[in-house]
Amino acid sequence: MNVLMILNDPPYGNERTYNALRLAMNLQRNHTDVALTVFLMGDATLGAKTGQHTPDGYYNIERMLKGVLVKGGRVLTCGTCIDTRGITESELLEGAARSSMDELGNLTLEAERVLVF
Repeated sequence: MNVLMILNDPPYGNERTYNALRLAMNLQRNHTDVALTVFLMGDATLGAKTGQHTPDGYYNIERMLKGVLVKGGRVLTCGTCIDTRGITESELLEGAARSSMDELGNLTLEAERVLVF
């Protein structure tokens, strides 16, 4: 099953991105037939920035996104959104990629399930 998750909220400050990634990792762990793409838009793109330091015992969005990548998922970032926030492609975690609205449109049409957080 082809699943597209679109995340909009900042990585910290509320738990929407955290919960979306918990679901993403659960789908990957429990359903080997899931092809997962996580598309980060707006403030969610900050989650793909490398070098995040969180207190011990606190979730870390960078590590969670790496977990999605390790399991074969894709992590894409809105190019306009990272530009607006001053994030360069070299600052993105390894495996994450710059993307576009054109690609998001195509991914949306190809997906069997689209989840928006």
